[in-house]
Amino acid sequence: MAVCLPALPGGPGAAAQTAAVAGAQGAVSGPGTDHAVDDPFTAERTSWWRQDRFGMFIHFGAYSQLEGEYTRPDGSVCRDAEWIMRECAVPKEEYEKQAARFDPSAFDAEAVVRAAKDAGQRYIVITSKHHDGYAMWPTKVNSWNLRDHSAFDEHRDIMRELKTAADKAGIKLGFYYSIWDWHDPDFADPDTFPRYKKRMYAQLKELVDEYDPALLWFDGEWDADNPVNRWSARDGAELESYVKSLKPGLLVNNRVGKRRVVDGDFGTPEQEIPDGPVDGQPWESCMTLNGHWGYARYDHDWKPAAELVRNLLASAGRSGNYLPNIGPDSKGRVPAESLRRLRDVGSWMRAHGQGRAVRGAGYSGLVESPGWGEVTRGRRGQLYAAVTDWPEEGKPLHLKARTDFEITGARVLGSGQKVAVSRSGDGFDLMPSGGPVDEKATVVELRVSVPRGRAGSGSGLKARFWDNDSFRGAPAATRTDASVNHAWRFDGSPSPSVPADHFSARWTGSVQPRWSDTYTFTTVSDDTARVWIDGRLVVDASDPHGPRVDTGTVRLRAGKRHRIRVDYRELSGEAHMKLLWSSPHQQQEIVPRSQLYGK
Repeated sequence: MAVCLPALPGGPGAAAQTAAVAGAQGAVSGPGTDHAVDDPFTAERTSWWRQDRFGMFIHFGAYSQLEGEYTRPDGSVCRDAEWIMRECAVPKEEYEKQAARFDPSAFDAEAVVRAAKDAGQRYIVITSKHHDGYAMWPTKVNSWNLRDHSAFDEHRDIMRELKTAADKAGIKLGFYYSIWDWHDPDFADPDTFPRYKKRMYAQLKELVDEYDPALLWFDGEWDADNPVNRWSARDGAELESYVKSLKPGLLVNNRVGKRRVVDGDFGTPEQEIPDGPVDGQPWESCMTLNGHWGYARYDHDWKPAAELVRNLLASAGRSGNYLPNIGPDSKGRVPAESLRRLRDVGSWMRAHGQGRAVRGAGYSGLVESPGWGEVTRGRRGQLYAAVTDWPEEGKPLHLKARTDFEITGARVLGSGQKVAVSRSGDGFDLMPSGGPVDEKATVVELRVSVPRGRAGSGSGLKARFWDNDSFRGAPAATRTDASVNHAWRFDGSPSPSVPADHFSARWTGSVQPRWSDTYTFTTVSDDTARVWIDGRLVVDASDPHGPRVDTGTVRLRAGKRHRIRVDYRELSGEAHMKLLWSSPHQQQEIVPRSQLYGK
């Protein structure tokens, strides 16, 4: 395929190209740069995504033309879906011939958006470019795209149609973009990779400028061969800075880098749901509805709607998002089996207000996750106990409490039956008077009484920074930091007077909890970190390490100012330091300014 960049002699286009080249070459800002702009756990920028909890993934591309089967010259058939080019060793020329016949003329953006809305999904993420390098929008960067290399109507733009329909319906739109590229000849060779990177930056600028996505969902960041993938953590840091410079409010997943806790705004477990809230980073689990991401005509192993509902509840109950996938066929039609299951999930959410157990809900904190279902905590503090395994008659639903609180009322949504609540052992017994309302999940709403949190009036901690990594001599800079939330990455430091490598930092003052609880303090650091509370070492991550999470627990009293000291050392390479807390009453977050005092 011919490859080119728009060569404009001046004006906005030329400026954009220059910016893309600068980004691709990794222009650095120098010491004093901090890339942490907010706390993704609490920021207004991420609020819509954290509240929505439920989105639609769409895998759709040139591979859809084969519908999961490739017939080799010898007559044998190889099966795969979105990986069919690589896994079935389809010759490049043959794959290009197949793509030239791709005609998704039946793709109906309004129907897709309507299906998402009916399912209760509030955002859509669609593959703009998968590993085969084929662009699903009319990119000017090359001709390997749906407009220039297909049988599709050249006057149609699927991404534009989807954006228009999504905006009209109040649905957010995001784009998946693969870093790994099997088709571009410049990708695998380290000498020519900068040329590929330049085109990648130009394509991402097109996507942001032309379609204004709410998020970018990267993929293909892992070490691999055939072709060799040398994407590095530094490449990821540069790319994240670049796309966020195009749109500061953009959400980016952790696969922009190397899928680590310091990469992007949220983590991306795949085909699994974590056992509990993830330390250090919000998360979203993507899953298939059958066994493939792209369309495979032979795959009819569809997950039942009840499993999807339970996955959704499990995700929300652990403060995560759920992103199930649909894969349109070669004509752009969404399989009826996908639509039917998603519609069933939407019906469950709408019935009796059960969606309140998901939308805007999160980790309960107050109770342990029970074996008979999931428990979430709603916007107004109520608990939603979603029962997926209804007890035998006369048997209670037991909740194990993690802290002191009271249940002041209970009702089964969609039923007039009474629910008796009694203290029992390490928690509470719930005894509904009737049976389940819905076999997928029956929701018991619990009104609870908890202590009022004591808001602080702090302004942050005293911060001192040394231009060496051993706290020697006088600090090179002293200030008040609103929080310990820093991502200096490869190019930055706390101050222009401090180098990007070999520096140290110390934050001191006091921390004032809102509730009396056992708190978990979490550090996200590279290279070393230590945290003391009231003189006790709570987190000891003093061994030099790459980006990682460390935790420690301590009992704190509401309203009391507990002494805190945080030491951090940067040796070389990346620099990250974040301090978070959580407790049964306190959702995980960066310890906020209001609860920190420098004196």
